[in-house]
Amino acid sequence: MGCAKASMMVFRQPVTFVTGNAKKLEEVRAILGNSIPFQSLQLDLPELQGEPQDISKEKARLAAKQVDGPVLVEDTCLCYNALQGLPGPYIKWFLQKIGHEGLNNLLMAYEDKSAYALCIFSLALGPNAEPITFAGKTPGKIVLPRGPNDFGWDPIFLPDGYDQTYAEMPKEVKNTISHRYKALALVKSHFAEAGYIFKLDDSTF
Repeated sequence: MGCAKASMMVFRQPVTFVTGNAKKLEEVRAILGNSIPFQSLQLDLPELQGEPQDISKEKARLAAKQVDGPVLVEDTCLCYNALQGLPGPYIKWFLQKIGHEGLNNLLMAYEDKSAYALCIFSLALGPNAEPITFAGKTPGKIVLPRGPNDFGWDPIFLPDGYDQTYAEMPKEVKNTISHRYKALALVKSHFAEAGYIFKLDDSTF
């Protein structure tokens, strides 16, 4: 443990959070606040297949090479227990093709409507660094859509212990229980413990 500070890393640019999703960026900014200096950027990364953590790591590697600096990428999964974790990392495409009604219909033949929301952040500190992953998971169940229809599958996910779907919840409540919040809490802890130093020019932001 004592040698961790000896290899302290100094960065001349903020962490680039790779996203083109305005709602996702809004949540990340609300959760992270000023704890980590970051900027957002939309990159054209390939849609990969595989296990969620492997997909996330590979996207971080590709993004770090494009940015030539530290990057943070996020992958979100909605996993149905009755379907052994599917749609999982492919939820974005399922939602685009079949919508909320179709996502409900996938479970029509099953009594088990339980599911979990999974968020994986991968941090690559540079183009040649092995990405580090941070996973957050919130259990719940799939219900008929309720609440505003402006952020992905939020209207059909009811977290355990609550009577409001993600979409119905006030943002400040969702941002203290969500899969994204839990993963980002681990990211924040990592940055605090690693003691990374950012020497940024004011013009960077």
